[in-house]
Amino acid sequence: MSREAGILLAISSLPSKYGIGCFSKEAYRFVDWLKEAGQTYWQILPVGPTSYGDSPYQSFSTFAGNPYFICLETLIEEGVLTKEECDAADFGKKENDINYKKLYEERFPLLRKAYERSNVSENQEYQKFVAENQWWLSDYALFMALKNRFDGHAWTEWPEDIRLRYGYALDYYRKELYFDIEFQQYLQFKFFEQWYQLKAYANSKSIKIVGDIPIYVAMDSADTWAHPELFQLDENNVPTAVAGCPPDGFSADGQLWGNPLYRWDYHRNTDYQWWVSRLWYCFKLYDVVRIDHFRGFDEYFSIPYGDTTAKNGHWEKGPGIELFRRVEQCLGWHEVIAEDLGYMTDSVRQLVRESGFPGMKVLEFAFDSRDSSSANDYLPHNYPEKCVAYTGTHDNETITGWLDSITKEEFKNVREYLCDQYTPKKWLYKSMIGLVMRSNAKTCIIPMQDYLGMNNKCRMNQPSTVGKNWRWRLTEKDLSDQLQAEILHTTKLYGRMNWN
Repeated sequence: MSREAGILLAISSLPSKYGIGCFSKEAYRFVDWLKEAGQTYWQILPVGPTSYGDSPYQSFSTFAGNPYFICLETLIEEGVLTKEECDAADFGKKENDINYKKLYEERFPLLRKAYERSNVSENQEYQKFVAENQWWLSDYALFMALKNRFDGHAWTEWPEDIRLRYGYALDYYRKELYFDIEFQQYLQFKFFEQWYQLKAYANSKSIKIVGDIPIYVAMDSADTWAHPELFQLDENNVPTAVAGCPPDGFSADGQLWGNPLYRWDYHRNTDYQWWVSRLWYCFKLYDVVRIDHFRGFDEYFSIPYGDTTAKNGHWEKGPGIELFRRVEQCLGWHEVIAEDLGYMTDSVRQLVRESGFPGMKVLEFAFDSRDSSSANDYLPHNYPEKCVAYTGTHDNETITGWLDSITKEEFKNVREYLCDQYTPKKWLYKSMIGLVMRSNAKTCIIPMQDYLGMNNKCRMNQPSTVGKNWRWRLTEKDLSDQLQAEILHTTKLYGRMNWN
């Protein structure tokens, strides 16, 4: 079995000119950079349109793309925006930080100008896109137009007639908001046009894209509003229970995510058609699909709606292997990564084995004194070949930040495991990357911050916090020839080169 390596970097974290990483020339240069560094995979975060808190794991749609990723420079080349208009927008002054407030205030007016000048209704490619994606695009475009019509309020706060999707209300708003709906469809047309061009370029360089999908959808999403029958909602479309994680050594209250839970009996009775459609769509978008919170298919944590913590939650049975057998029956075999982190049971391990998907191993978990019972599973000498190994993920501290935050006893254990008492602490991140790369895991994916030795100021996300996450960006100077040469050397050293 071949050994492979990749880098984890969100699209939003790419360097680019106008406030956020996007499908710009810098994205293409990053693909070239990956290729020259011997990498096989570029793992990204979910690409859906983000809502409050800016988390890509809480999106307005399971199927739509984030308009922030549309390259403004491409729109300038198309003649629907001017360079002067884009340069005049204030996206913030820090090139290594995303200012989401300014992005929201400045980017959408520019995109609206582009739409109004595009004459898109006469574009045959646009008409084809709308026709092929009507099954999700119609509801999503109306949903977003309605959100703007109602000053950004969640759909649960809309007037009853449209909140409950009465026929006459749907007809009325589709007429009243015709151009706002078309604007939303235009944004999706441009997003996917640019995305598929970038993906094709990556594939031409033998770089595979690892996409990431949340197991749950957001409550304030087109999916929940348009298809309440899929979720545990009452007759007024109010949740009866929501998702989260139980209390543990990391959080005394547990985690209250607030996502609506699936009505698995309905999905089973419809042969999991929604899930089949969702994964079919993802297999078009990405070469490999990472499914977040995979254990939720075995058992999911159900918290009474209205609770302020996860303390009163309980476990319920999920669909298990039946779902994935149905997906394979309909779609054939595709590459999937099962995010099987967190509270593990024998039945979860059995589900991962039966699915045939590789699970995940995270090095930072190997030395955690708060969870010593499972730490042994994450020591690199115990990694099975069929897994994807990481130093950390988007939810973890950077490896340098982690080394600074662990206890003296944990740090002593790291030194002993490395058989290294002498390397200065500031360079130990390289030793930790080497640990993962020389493991038996078939695939290793390292966050870009870890290759750069960055501290926790560059952390992507700290769960259960809002306002400081998802903001970090690379700068052009970070992607140096020296770093590329170091990554190439490490990749060759441990037999993980992409020779294609």
